[in-house]
Amino acid sequence: MPDLPPPPDDAAQARVLARSPAQSFRNGMVQSLPFLVVLIPFGLLFGVIASEAGLDLLQILGFSVLVLAGASQFTAVQLLSDNVPALLAVVSALAVNLRMAMYSASLVPWLGSAPGWHRSAVAYLLVDQTYALAIQKYELNPRLSLKQRLAYFYGAAAAMCIPWAISSMVGATVGRAIPETIALDFVIPITFLAMIAPMLRTWAHRIAALVAVVMALALSWMPAGTGLLIAAPIGMAAGALVETWQERRQRGTR
Repeated sequence: MPDLPPPPDDAAQARVLARSPAQSFRNGMVQSLPFLVVLIPFGLLFGVIASEAGLDLLQILGFSVLVLAGASQFTAVQLLSDNVPALLAVVSALAVNLRMAMYSASLVPWLGSAPGWHRSAVAYLLVDQTYALAIQKYELNPRLSLKQRLAYFYGAAAAMCIPWAISSMVGATVGRAIPETIALDFVIPITFLAMIAPMLRTWAHRIAALVAVVMALALSWMPAGTGLLIAAPIGMAAGALVETWQERRQRGTR
């Protein structure tokens, strides 16, 4: 059997289910706060890089508010600073952000019945951190109501997306005062490690992550991080094969 975490005890489950949407919103905010340790330096770094690339404060704010996707923003700014045509920069940024389609698909069983405007809001606010928190919350507490799920998601988004925009502006404003010895770019891998590690609960998850990492490293020579677009589906396919093998083995031992 896959080594899933133990379910919450009855008392803890009852407390979670008894929360009002407002309490779920606050819970989402509180549980997202540790991500700010790395998200704020990440935003500062984007502000610095975007400013050095020639964007003014209004453009940087618009970038962070409208795009709201760190990896895509970094990709677009880097390409624009290299004098790449704007259309190619936009397409590359969209390609880097294709992982959001996979995130969205996995949230459909939990949020798919929400009204259209809620689904649009979730799609806009869906970033790596809000997804990681939400999917873990939903899987550990499958009896949450739709209102509770949405409230939790919005709470996490509010606690992370607003500081992201503010830190981008601060980085653009005071970025040149940050000493070069302070390597802000360290926060990018730490952020993803903090999100992914708690989610590697089964052998299928671990194999998928391992294969994706190996393939990403093998394809690191490809431009603008496009190797990730190949590594991700290969990793998912490896995880699916392991899960299928485990299910067949389980049926065979019955």
